[in-house]
Amino acid sequence: MNSRREFLKTAATGAMLLGTQSKLGLAELLDQQKSKVVVARDAELHTAGGHLDEKRVADLLDRAIATYTGRDKPIEAWKRIVPVGKVIGLKINGLGGKPIATHLALTLAVCERLQQAGVKPSEIVVWECRHSDLERAGYTISTDRSRIRCIGTDMDGFGFEEQPAAFGSVRVNFTKILTRECDFVINLPVLKDHDLAGVTFSLKNFYGAIQRPAELHGSACNPGIADLNCIPALRDKFRFTIGDATASIYEGGPQFHPEHLWYPNALIVGHDPVAIDYTGWKIVERKRAEMGMPTLESTGRPTTFLVTAADAKHNLGTNDPQRIHLMEI
Repeated sequence: MNSRREFLKTAATGAMLLGTQSKLGLAELLDQQKSKVVVARDAELHTAGGHLDEKRVADLLDRAIATYTGRDKPIEAWKRIVPVGKVIGLKINGLGGKPIATHLALTLAVCERLQQAGVKPSEIVVWECRHSDLERAGYTISTDRSRIRCIGTDMDGFGFEEQPAAFGSVRVNFTKILTRECDFVINLPVLKDHDLAGVTFSLKNFYGAIQRPAELHGSACNPGIADLNCIPALRDKFRFTIGDATASIYEGGPQFHPEHLWYPNALIVGHDPVAIDYTGWKIVERKRAEMGMPTLESTGRPTTFLVTAADAKHNLGTNDPQRIHLMEI
């Protein structure tokens, strides 16, 4: 409580000091302390046949990033997010195959904007655990280091680190793609129902970065998800999430179940993965309610990993809606 009072006192003092030289008041100062999450939607993202309109995907990405950064021009917006001269890793999710994987149209749009922002093709790595998941999701494997690479950990020359890394309950071997190939990681997860954790989105997508993810699935993936994301090898490189909620599964995930497929037609972006996951969880719960289905918690799948990820030990972000600045566009 004392820290909260000190925060309010400091914020109020800052607002008074600004005086007539600024329109920024206490409410705005407090809002700046929140985790910003942008949910960008386009109801016409899919064609009548259920295919993504690539042009609309790129436009939606531009709107999401521009809104998040406050920059109107897409290139200037991207320059606010990514460094130049660093290798940018794009961690996709290909587990569900084309219908419910990170859609190629989104990944291509991200790659194009990265290059326009000054990132060289040789500095972009699209990756996943298994090359077969990449291919089933419609990606083409490429190992040419002079171009954008698309690779799986199970391919020759990569694999997992021999020495494990640890935090809390977790002791894992990371993919060498993360540890040796990437300087900065943008997460491109898919919003899905999950049969154990309740939902899988930003934080859990990095189960695809370790050797034996099944070992971290106990107790609704808690504290596995939070502990994994606290290991410096990952935490120090994971910087931004562009969540693919163009198509989602509200039951039966993480595998594809066509009877539970729906089209939120959205991208969810931000720096705070806990706030991103909290937002995604609420979207799934609303859909389940719409379909007359029980809450995830009542089915024995509470999203307790969000509470753990936000606690003082992990401090990965916030799951408090009062501390999330949600921007829906």
